[in-house]
This record gives sequence, structure tokens and C-alpha cells, in this order.
Amino acid sequence: MSHCKFEHPRHGSLGFLPRKRTKKHRGKIRKFPRDNAALPPHLTAFMGYKAGMNQIVREVERPGARLHKKEVVEAVTVLETPAMFVVGIVGYVATPTGLRTLTTVWSQNLSEEFLRRLYKNWYRSKKKAFTKYAKKYTTEEGKKSIDRELEKIAKYCSVVRVIAHTQIRLIKLRQKRAHVMEIQVNGGSPADKVKFAKSLLEQKVTVDSVFGENELIDTLAATKGKGYEGVTTRWGTTQLPRKTHKGLRKVACIGAWHPSGVRFSVARAGQNGYHHRTEINKKIYKIGKSGEIKTEYDLTNKAITPLGGYPHYGVVNEDYIMIRGSCPGVRKRVITLRKSLNPITNRTAAEVITLKFVDTASTHGHGKFQTIEEKRKFLGPLKKDLETETK
Repeated sequence: MSHCKFEHPRHGSLGFLPRKRTKKHRGKIRKFPRDNAALPPHLTAFMGYKAGMNQIVREVERPGARLHKKEVVEAVTVLETPAMFVVGIVGYVATPTGLRTLTTVWSQNLSEEFLRRLYKNWYRSKKKAFTKYAKKYTTEEGKKSIDRELEKIAKYCSVVRVIAHTQIRLIKLRQKRAHVMEIQVNGGSPADKVKFAKSLLEQKVTVDSVFGENELIDTLAATKGKGYEGVTTRWGTTQLPRKTHKGLRKVACIGAWHPSGVRFSVARAGQNGYHHRTEINKKIYKIGKSGEIKTEYDLTNKAITPLGGYPHYGVVNEDYIMIRGSCPGVRKRVITLRKSLNPITNRTAAEVITLKFVDTASTHGHGKFQTIEEKRKFLGPLKKDLETETK
């Protein structure tokens, strides 16, 4: 029978239309967490770079559950998060049609990786951006004008955000142009927000000052691009019977004779992947320093990077954040991290994570050694090592 007799849910969600390549390579925060004036001023977002995935062993602490006090193996994603630099403060006034920018205050010294973001061709440019603005800090009148702008933000603005950029040179990705974003300051009065933001100007902001372990965060990024794909892969439609003329991986009927036209809701071939997506409530298992990993049960001095490096990424040398499960995007892609909009408070979310073991064996298939010292101790002196010693 060609018709559906009882019920047939459609294939694929229409909530993500149009399924085309996103214009935003960096994850864009369309909504920040709700402000709470009772809390002290704090930042609500950060940026990192996806390095790869590891496996961890931990003990479940969930009284009453069948897994309580049992060890489980879970997959985690490691994001390298070197400290970000704050270079500006921007104030917004609430209007009936939304937020309106009132004014922006910039710092005196701006790094080259930030200035590169302002130019299409850095090599051929005159590199004069913000040179006139920086001279304000050298005169008394200029300093007073900057103070007046900050007072204006504290008096009239309801939303205060800082402009921060990543230190992309520390990642060794062959890219020199930093990623820039606005990070909202929540907590306290507007005057407290401005004072807090002013104290961060030209300062490094580390990831552990924004997030904490066992906290839930949201990840925003462009997903892995797949190119042009058919309806079966793109929408998950059912394959037609084997003897179907001119192919099986198709939609049999794409619309009625009259009205003559194809509706927007009909599954069609086209672009798949490289869409802007937000995944919510990812639990932070670990915030590490300088690429090192050590647990209470495993005291081995080793790095979070697997032997041989993360495939297609390399070595994690800076601070990093470890989250449960996967996150959108490919390796090396910039991932925007935001405090959770709708934090869940059930028993699973409130569980305190205690890592027992982090697997750092080679992901290229070169044995299960956790460190290079362990590998050398097991294999003994190799021919190539003896040759280098003789030289």
C-alpha cells in the first residue's frame, strides 16, 4: 500500500530550515543567561579550540542507582582554552525594539592578532587602526573623555559587555587572526559591571575564572561540513524497494499534480553540515592547566595529549577544558562556550565528578602506552635511538 494507514511522523526536523552553510564560522551567542543583580559581577562566556576526544574512567556517585559506586568508561572532548584578552567595553540601552549600542570604550594597547581581524589584507594595509584613539590616553583631556564615556555607560545602560579576543598564536594553527566576541557581564548594578569590566581592560581572562568544574555549559559552533548529499543521508528518508527504476535513495512523490509545486517541507537533496548549532548542558569534567593531567588515583606525570598528538590537531600546551561527550565542529574549530541558559538541577546534573583515570594512549594505534617513558622502558633501546646517540 502506498499510503500510510495509521501514523507516519515526518523524516527530519523543519525547525532548522534552511539547511544551508552558515555565515558564522564562530558560534554566535544570540542570548546570554538571565542577569541576577544579587550575584557579584562575572563573565558569562569564553572561547576555545577543539583538540579531540579521550576516554576516562570514573566512579559513579548516585545513591540508589544501579551504577552507584561502580566504574564507568565515558568519552570526553578536550577543548584548548588559552587565556583571552579584554580590549573593550560596550554599553547597551534597552529600547522597545531591542538593545541599542550607546557607546564603546577601547583599551590603549591592542595586540597585532586583534588588529589583523580588522583588515582584509594585513600585509598591504597601513596598520593605522586605533592609532588616533590610543593618543587619548596620553593627554588629560583624552583621559577625561574616556572617563565620561564610562560614566555614561554606568548611568544609562542596562547591559554591559566586554570585547575580548583569543590568543590564537599560542595554539599553533597557522592562523594569525584572533577570534573576537562580546561577553556579557552579569551580576551587580550597572556601576559595578562597569567597574568590573574596567578592571579587566588589557588583562588576561582564564577559563577557570569564568567556569568551574562540575558546571553545566552550552557549546555553540558550526558543525562538520559534508557537502552536497542526497535525501536519504540528509533527511533520513526510507529507501525505496530494490527494483525501483532510476535509483532507491529518493523520495517517490515530491508533490501533487495540482497545485503544481514542491512544498518547502518535502525532503530534497542539498547542503548537509556546516550549520550553526547549539548543544546545551554539557558537564565540565576537568579544567586543566598547561596541558597536564593528574588524578587522585593516577599520579603519573603525563600530558592530556595522547602519544603522537591528537590526530589533525597536535599537542595541547595551554589550559584546557574537558566536557562530557561530543560537541559540534571539527578539530581546530573555534567553539563558543556559554554558561547554561536553562541549567538542569536533577541528581545526575548535581553529581560531583571524580576522575580515576584518563586514557592517553596513542589514537594512531601504536600500542597502549600512556607515556613515552613507559614505551621506552618496555621496548628498550631502539636502533634509531642508538644511531642518534652515536652521532
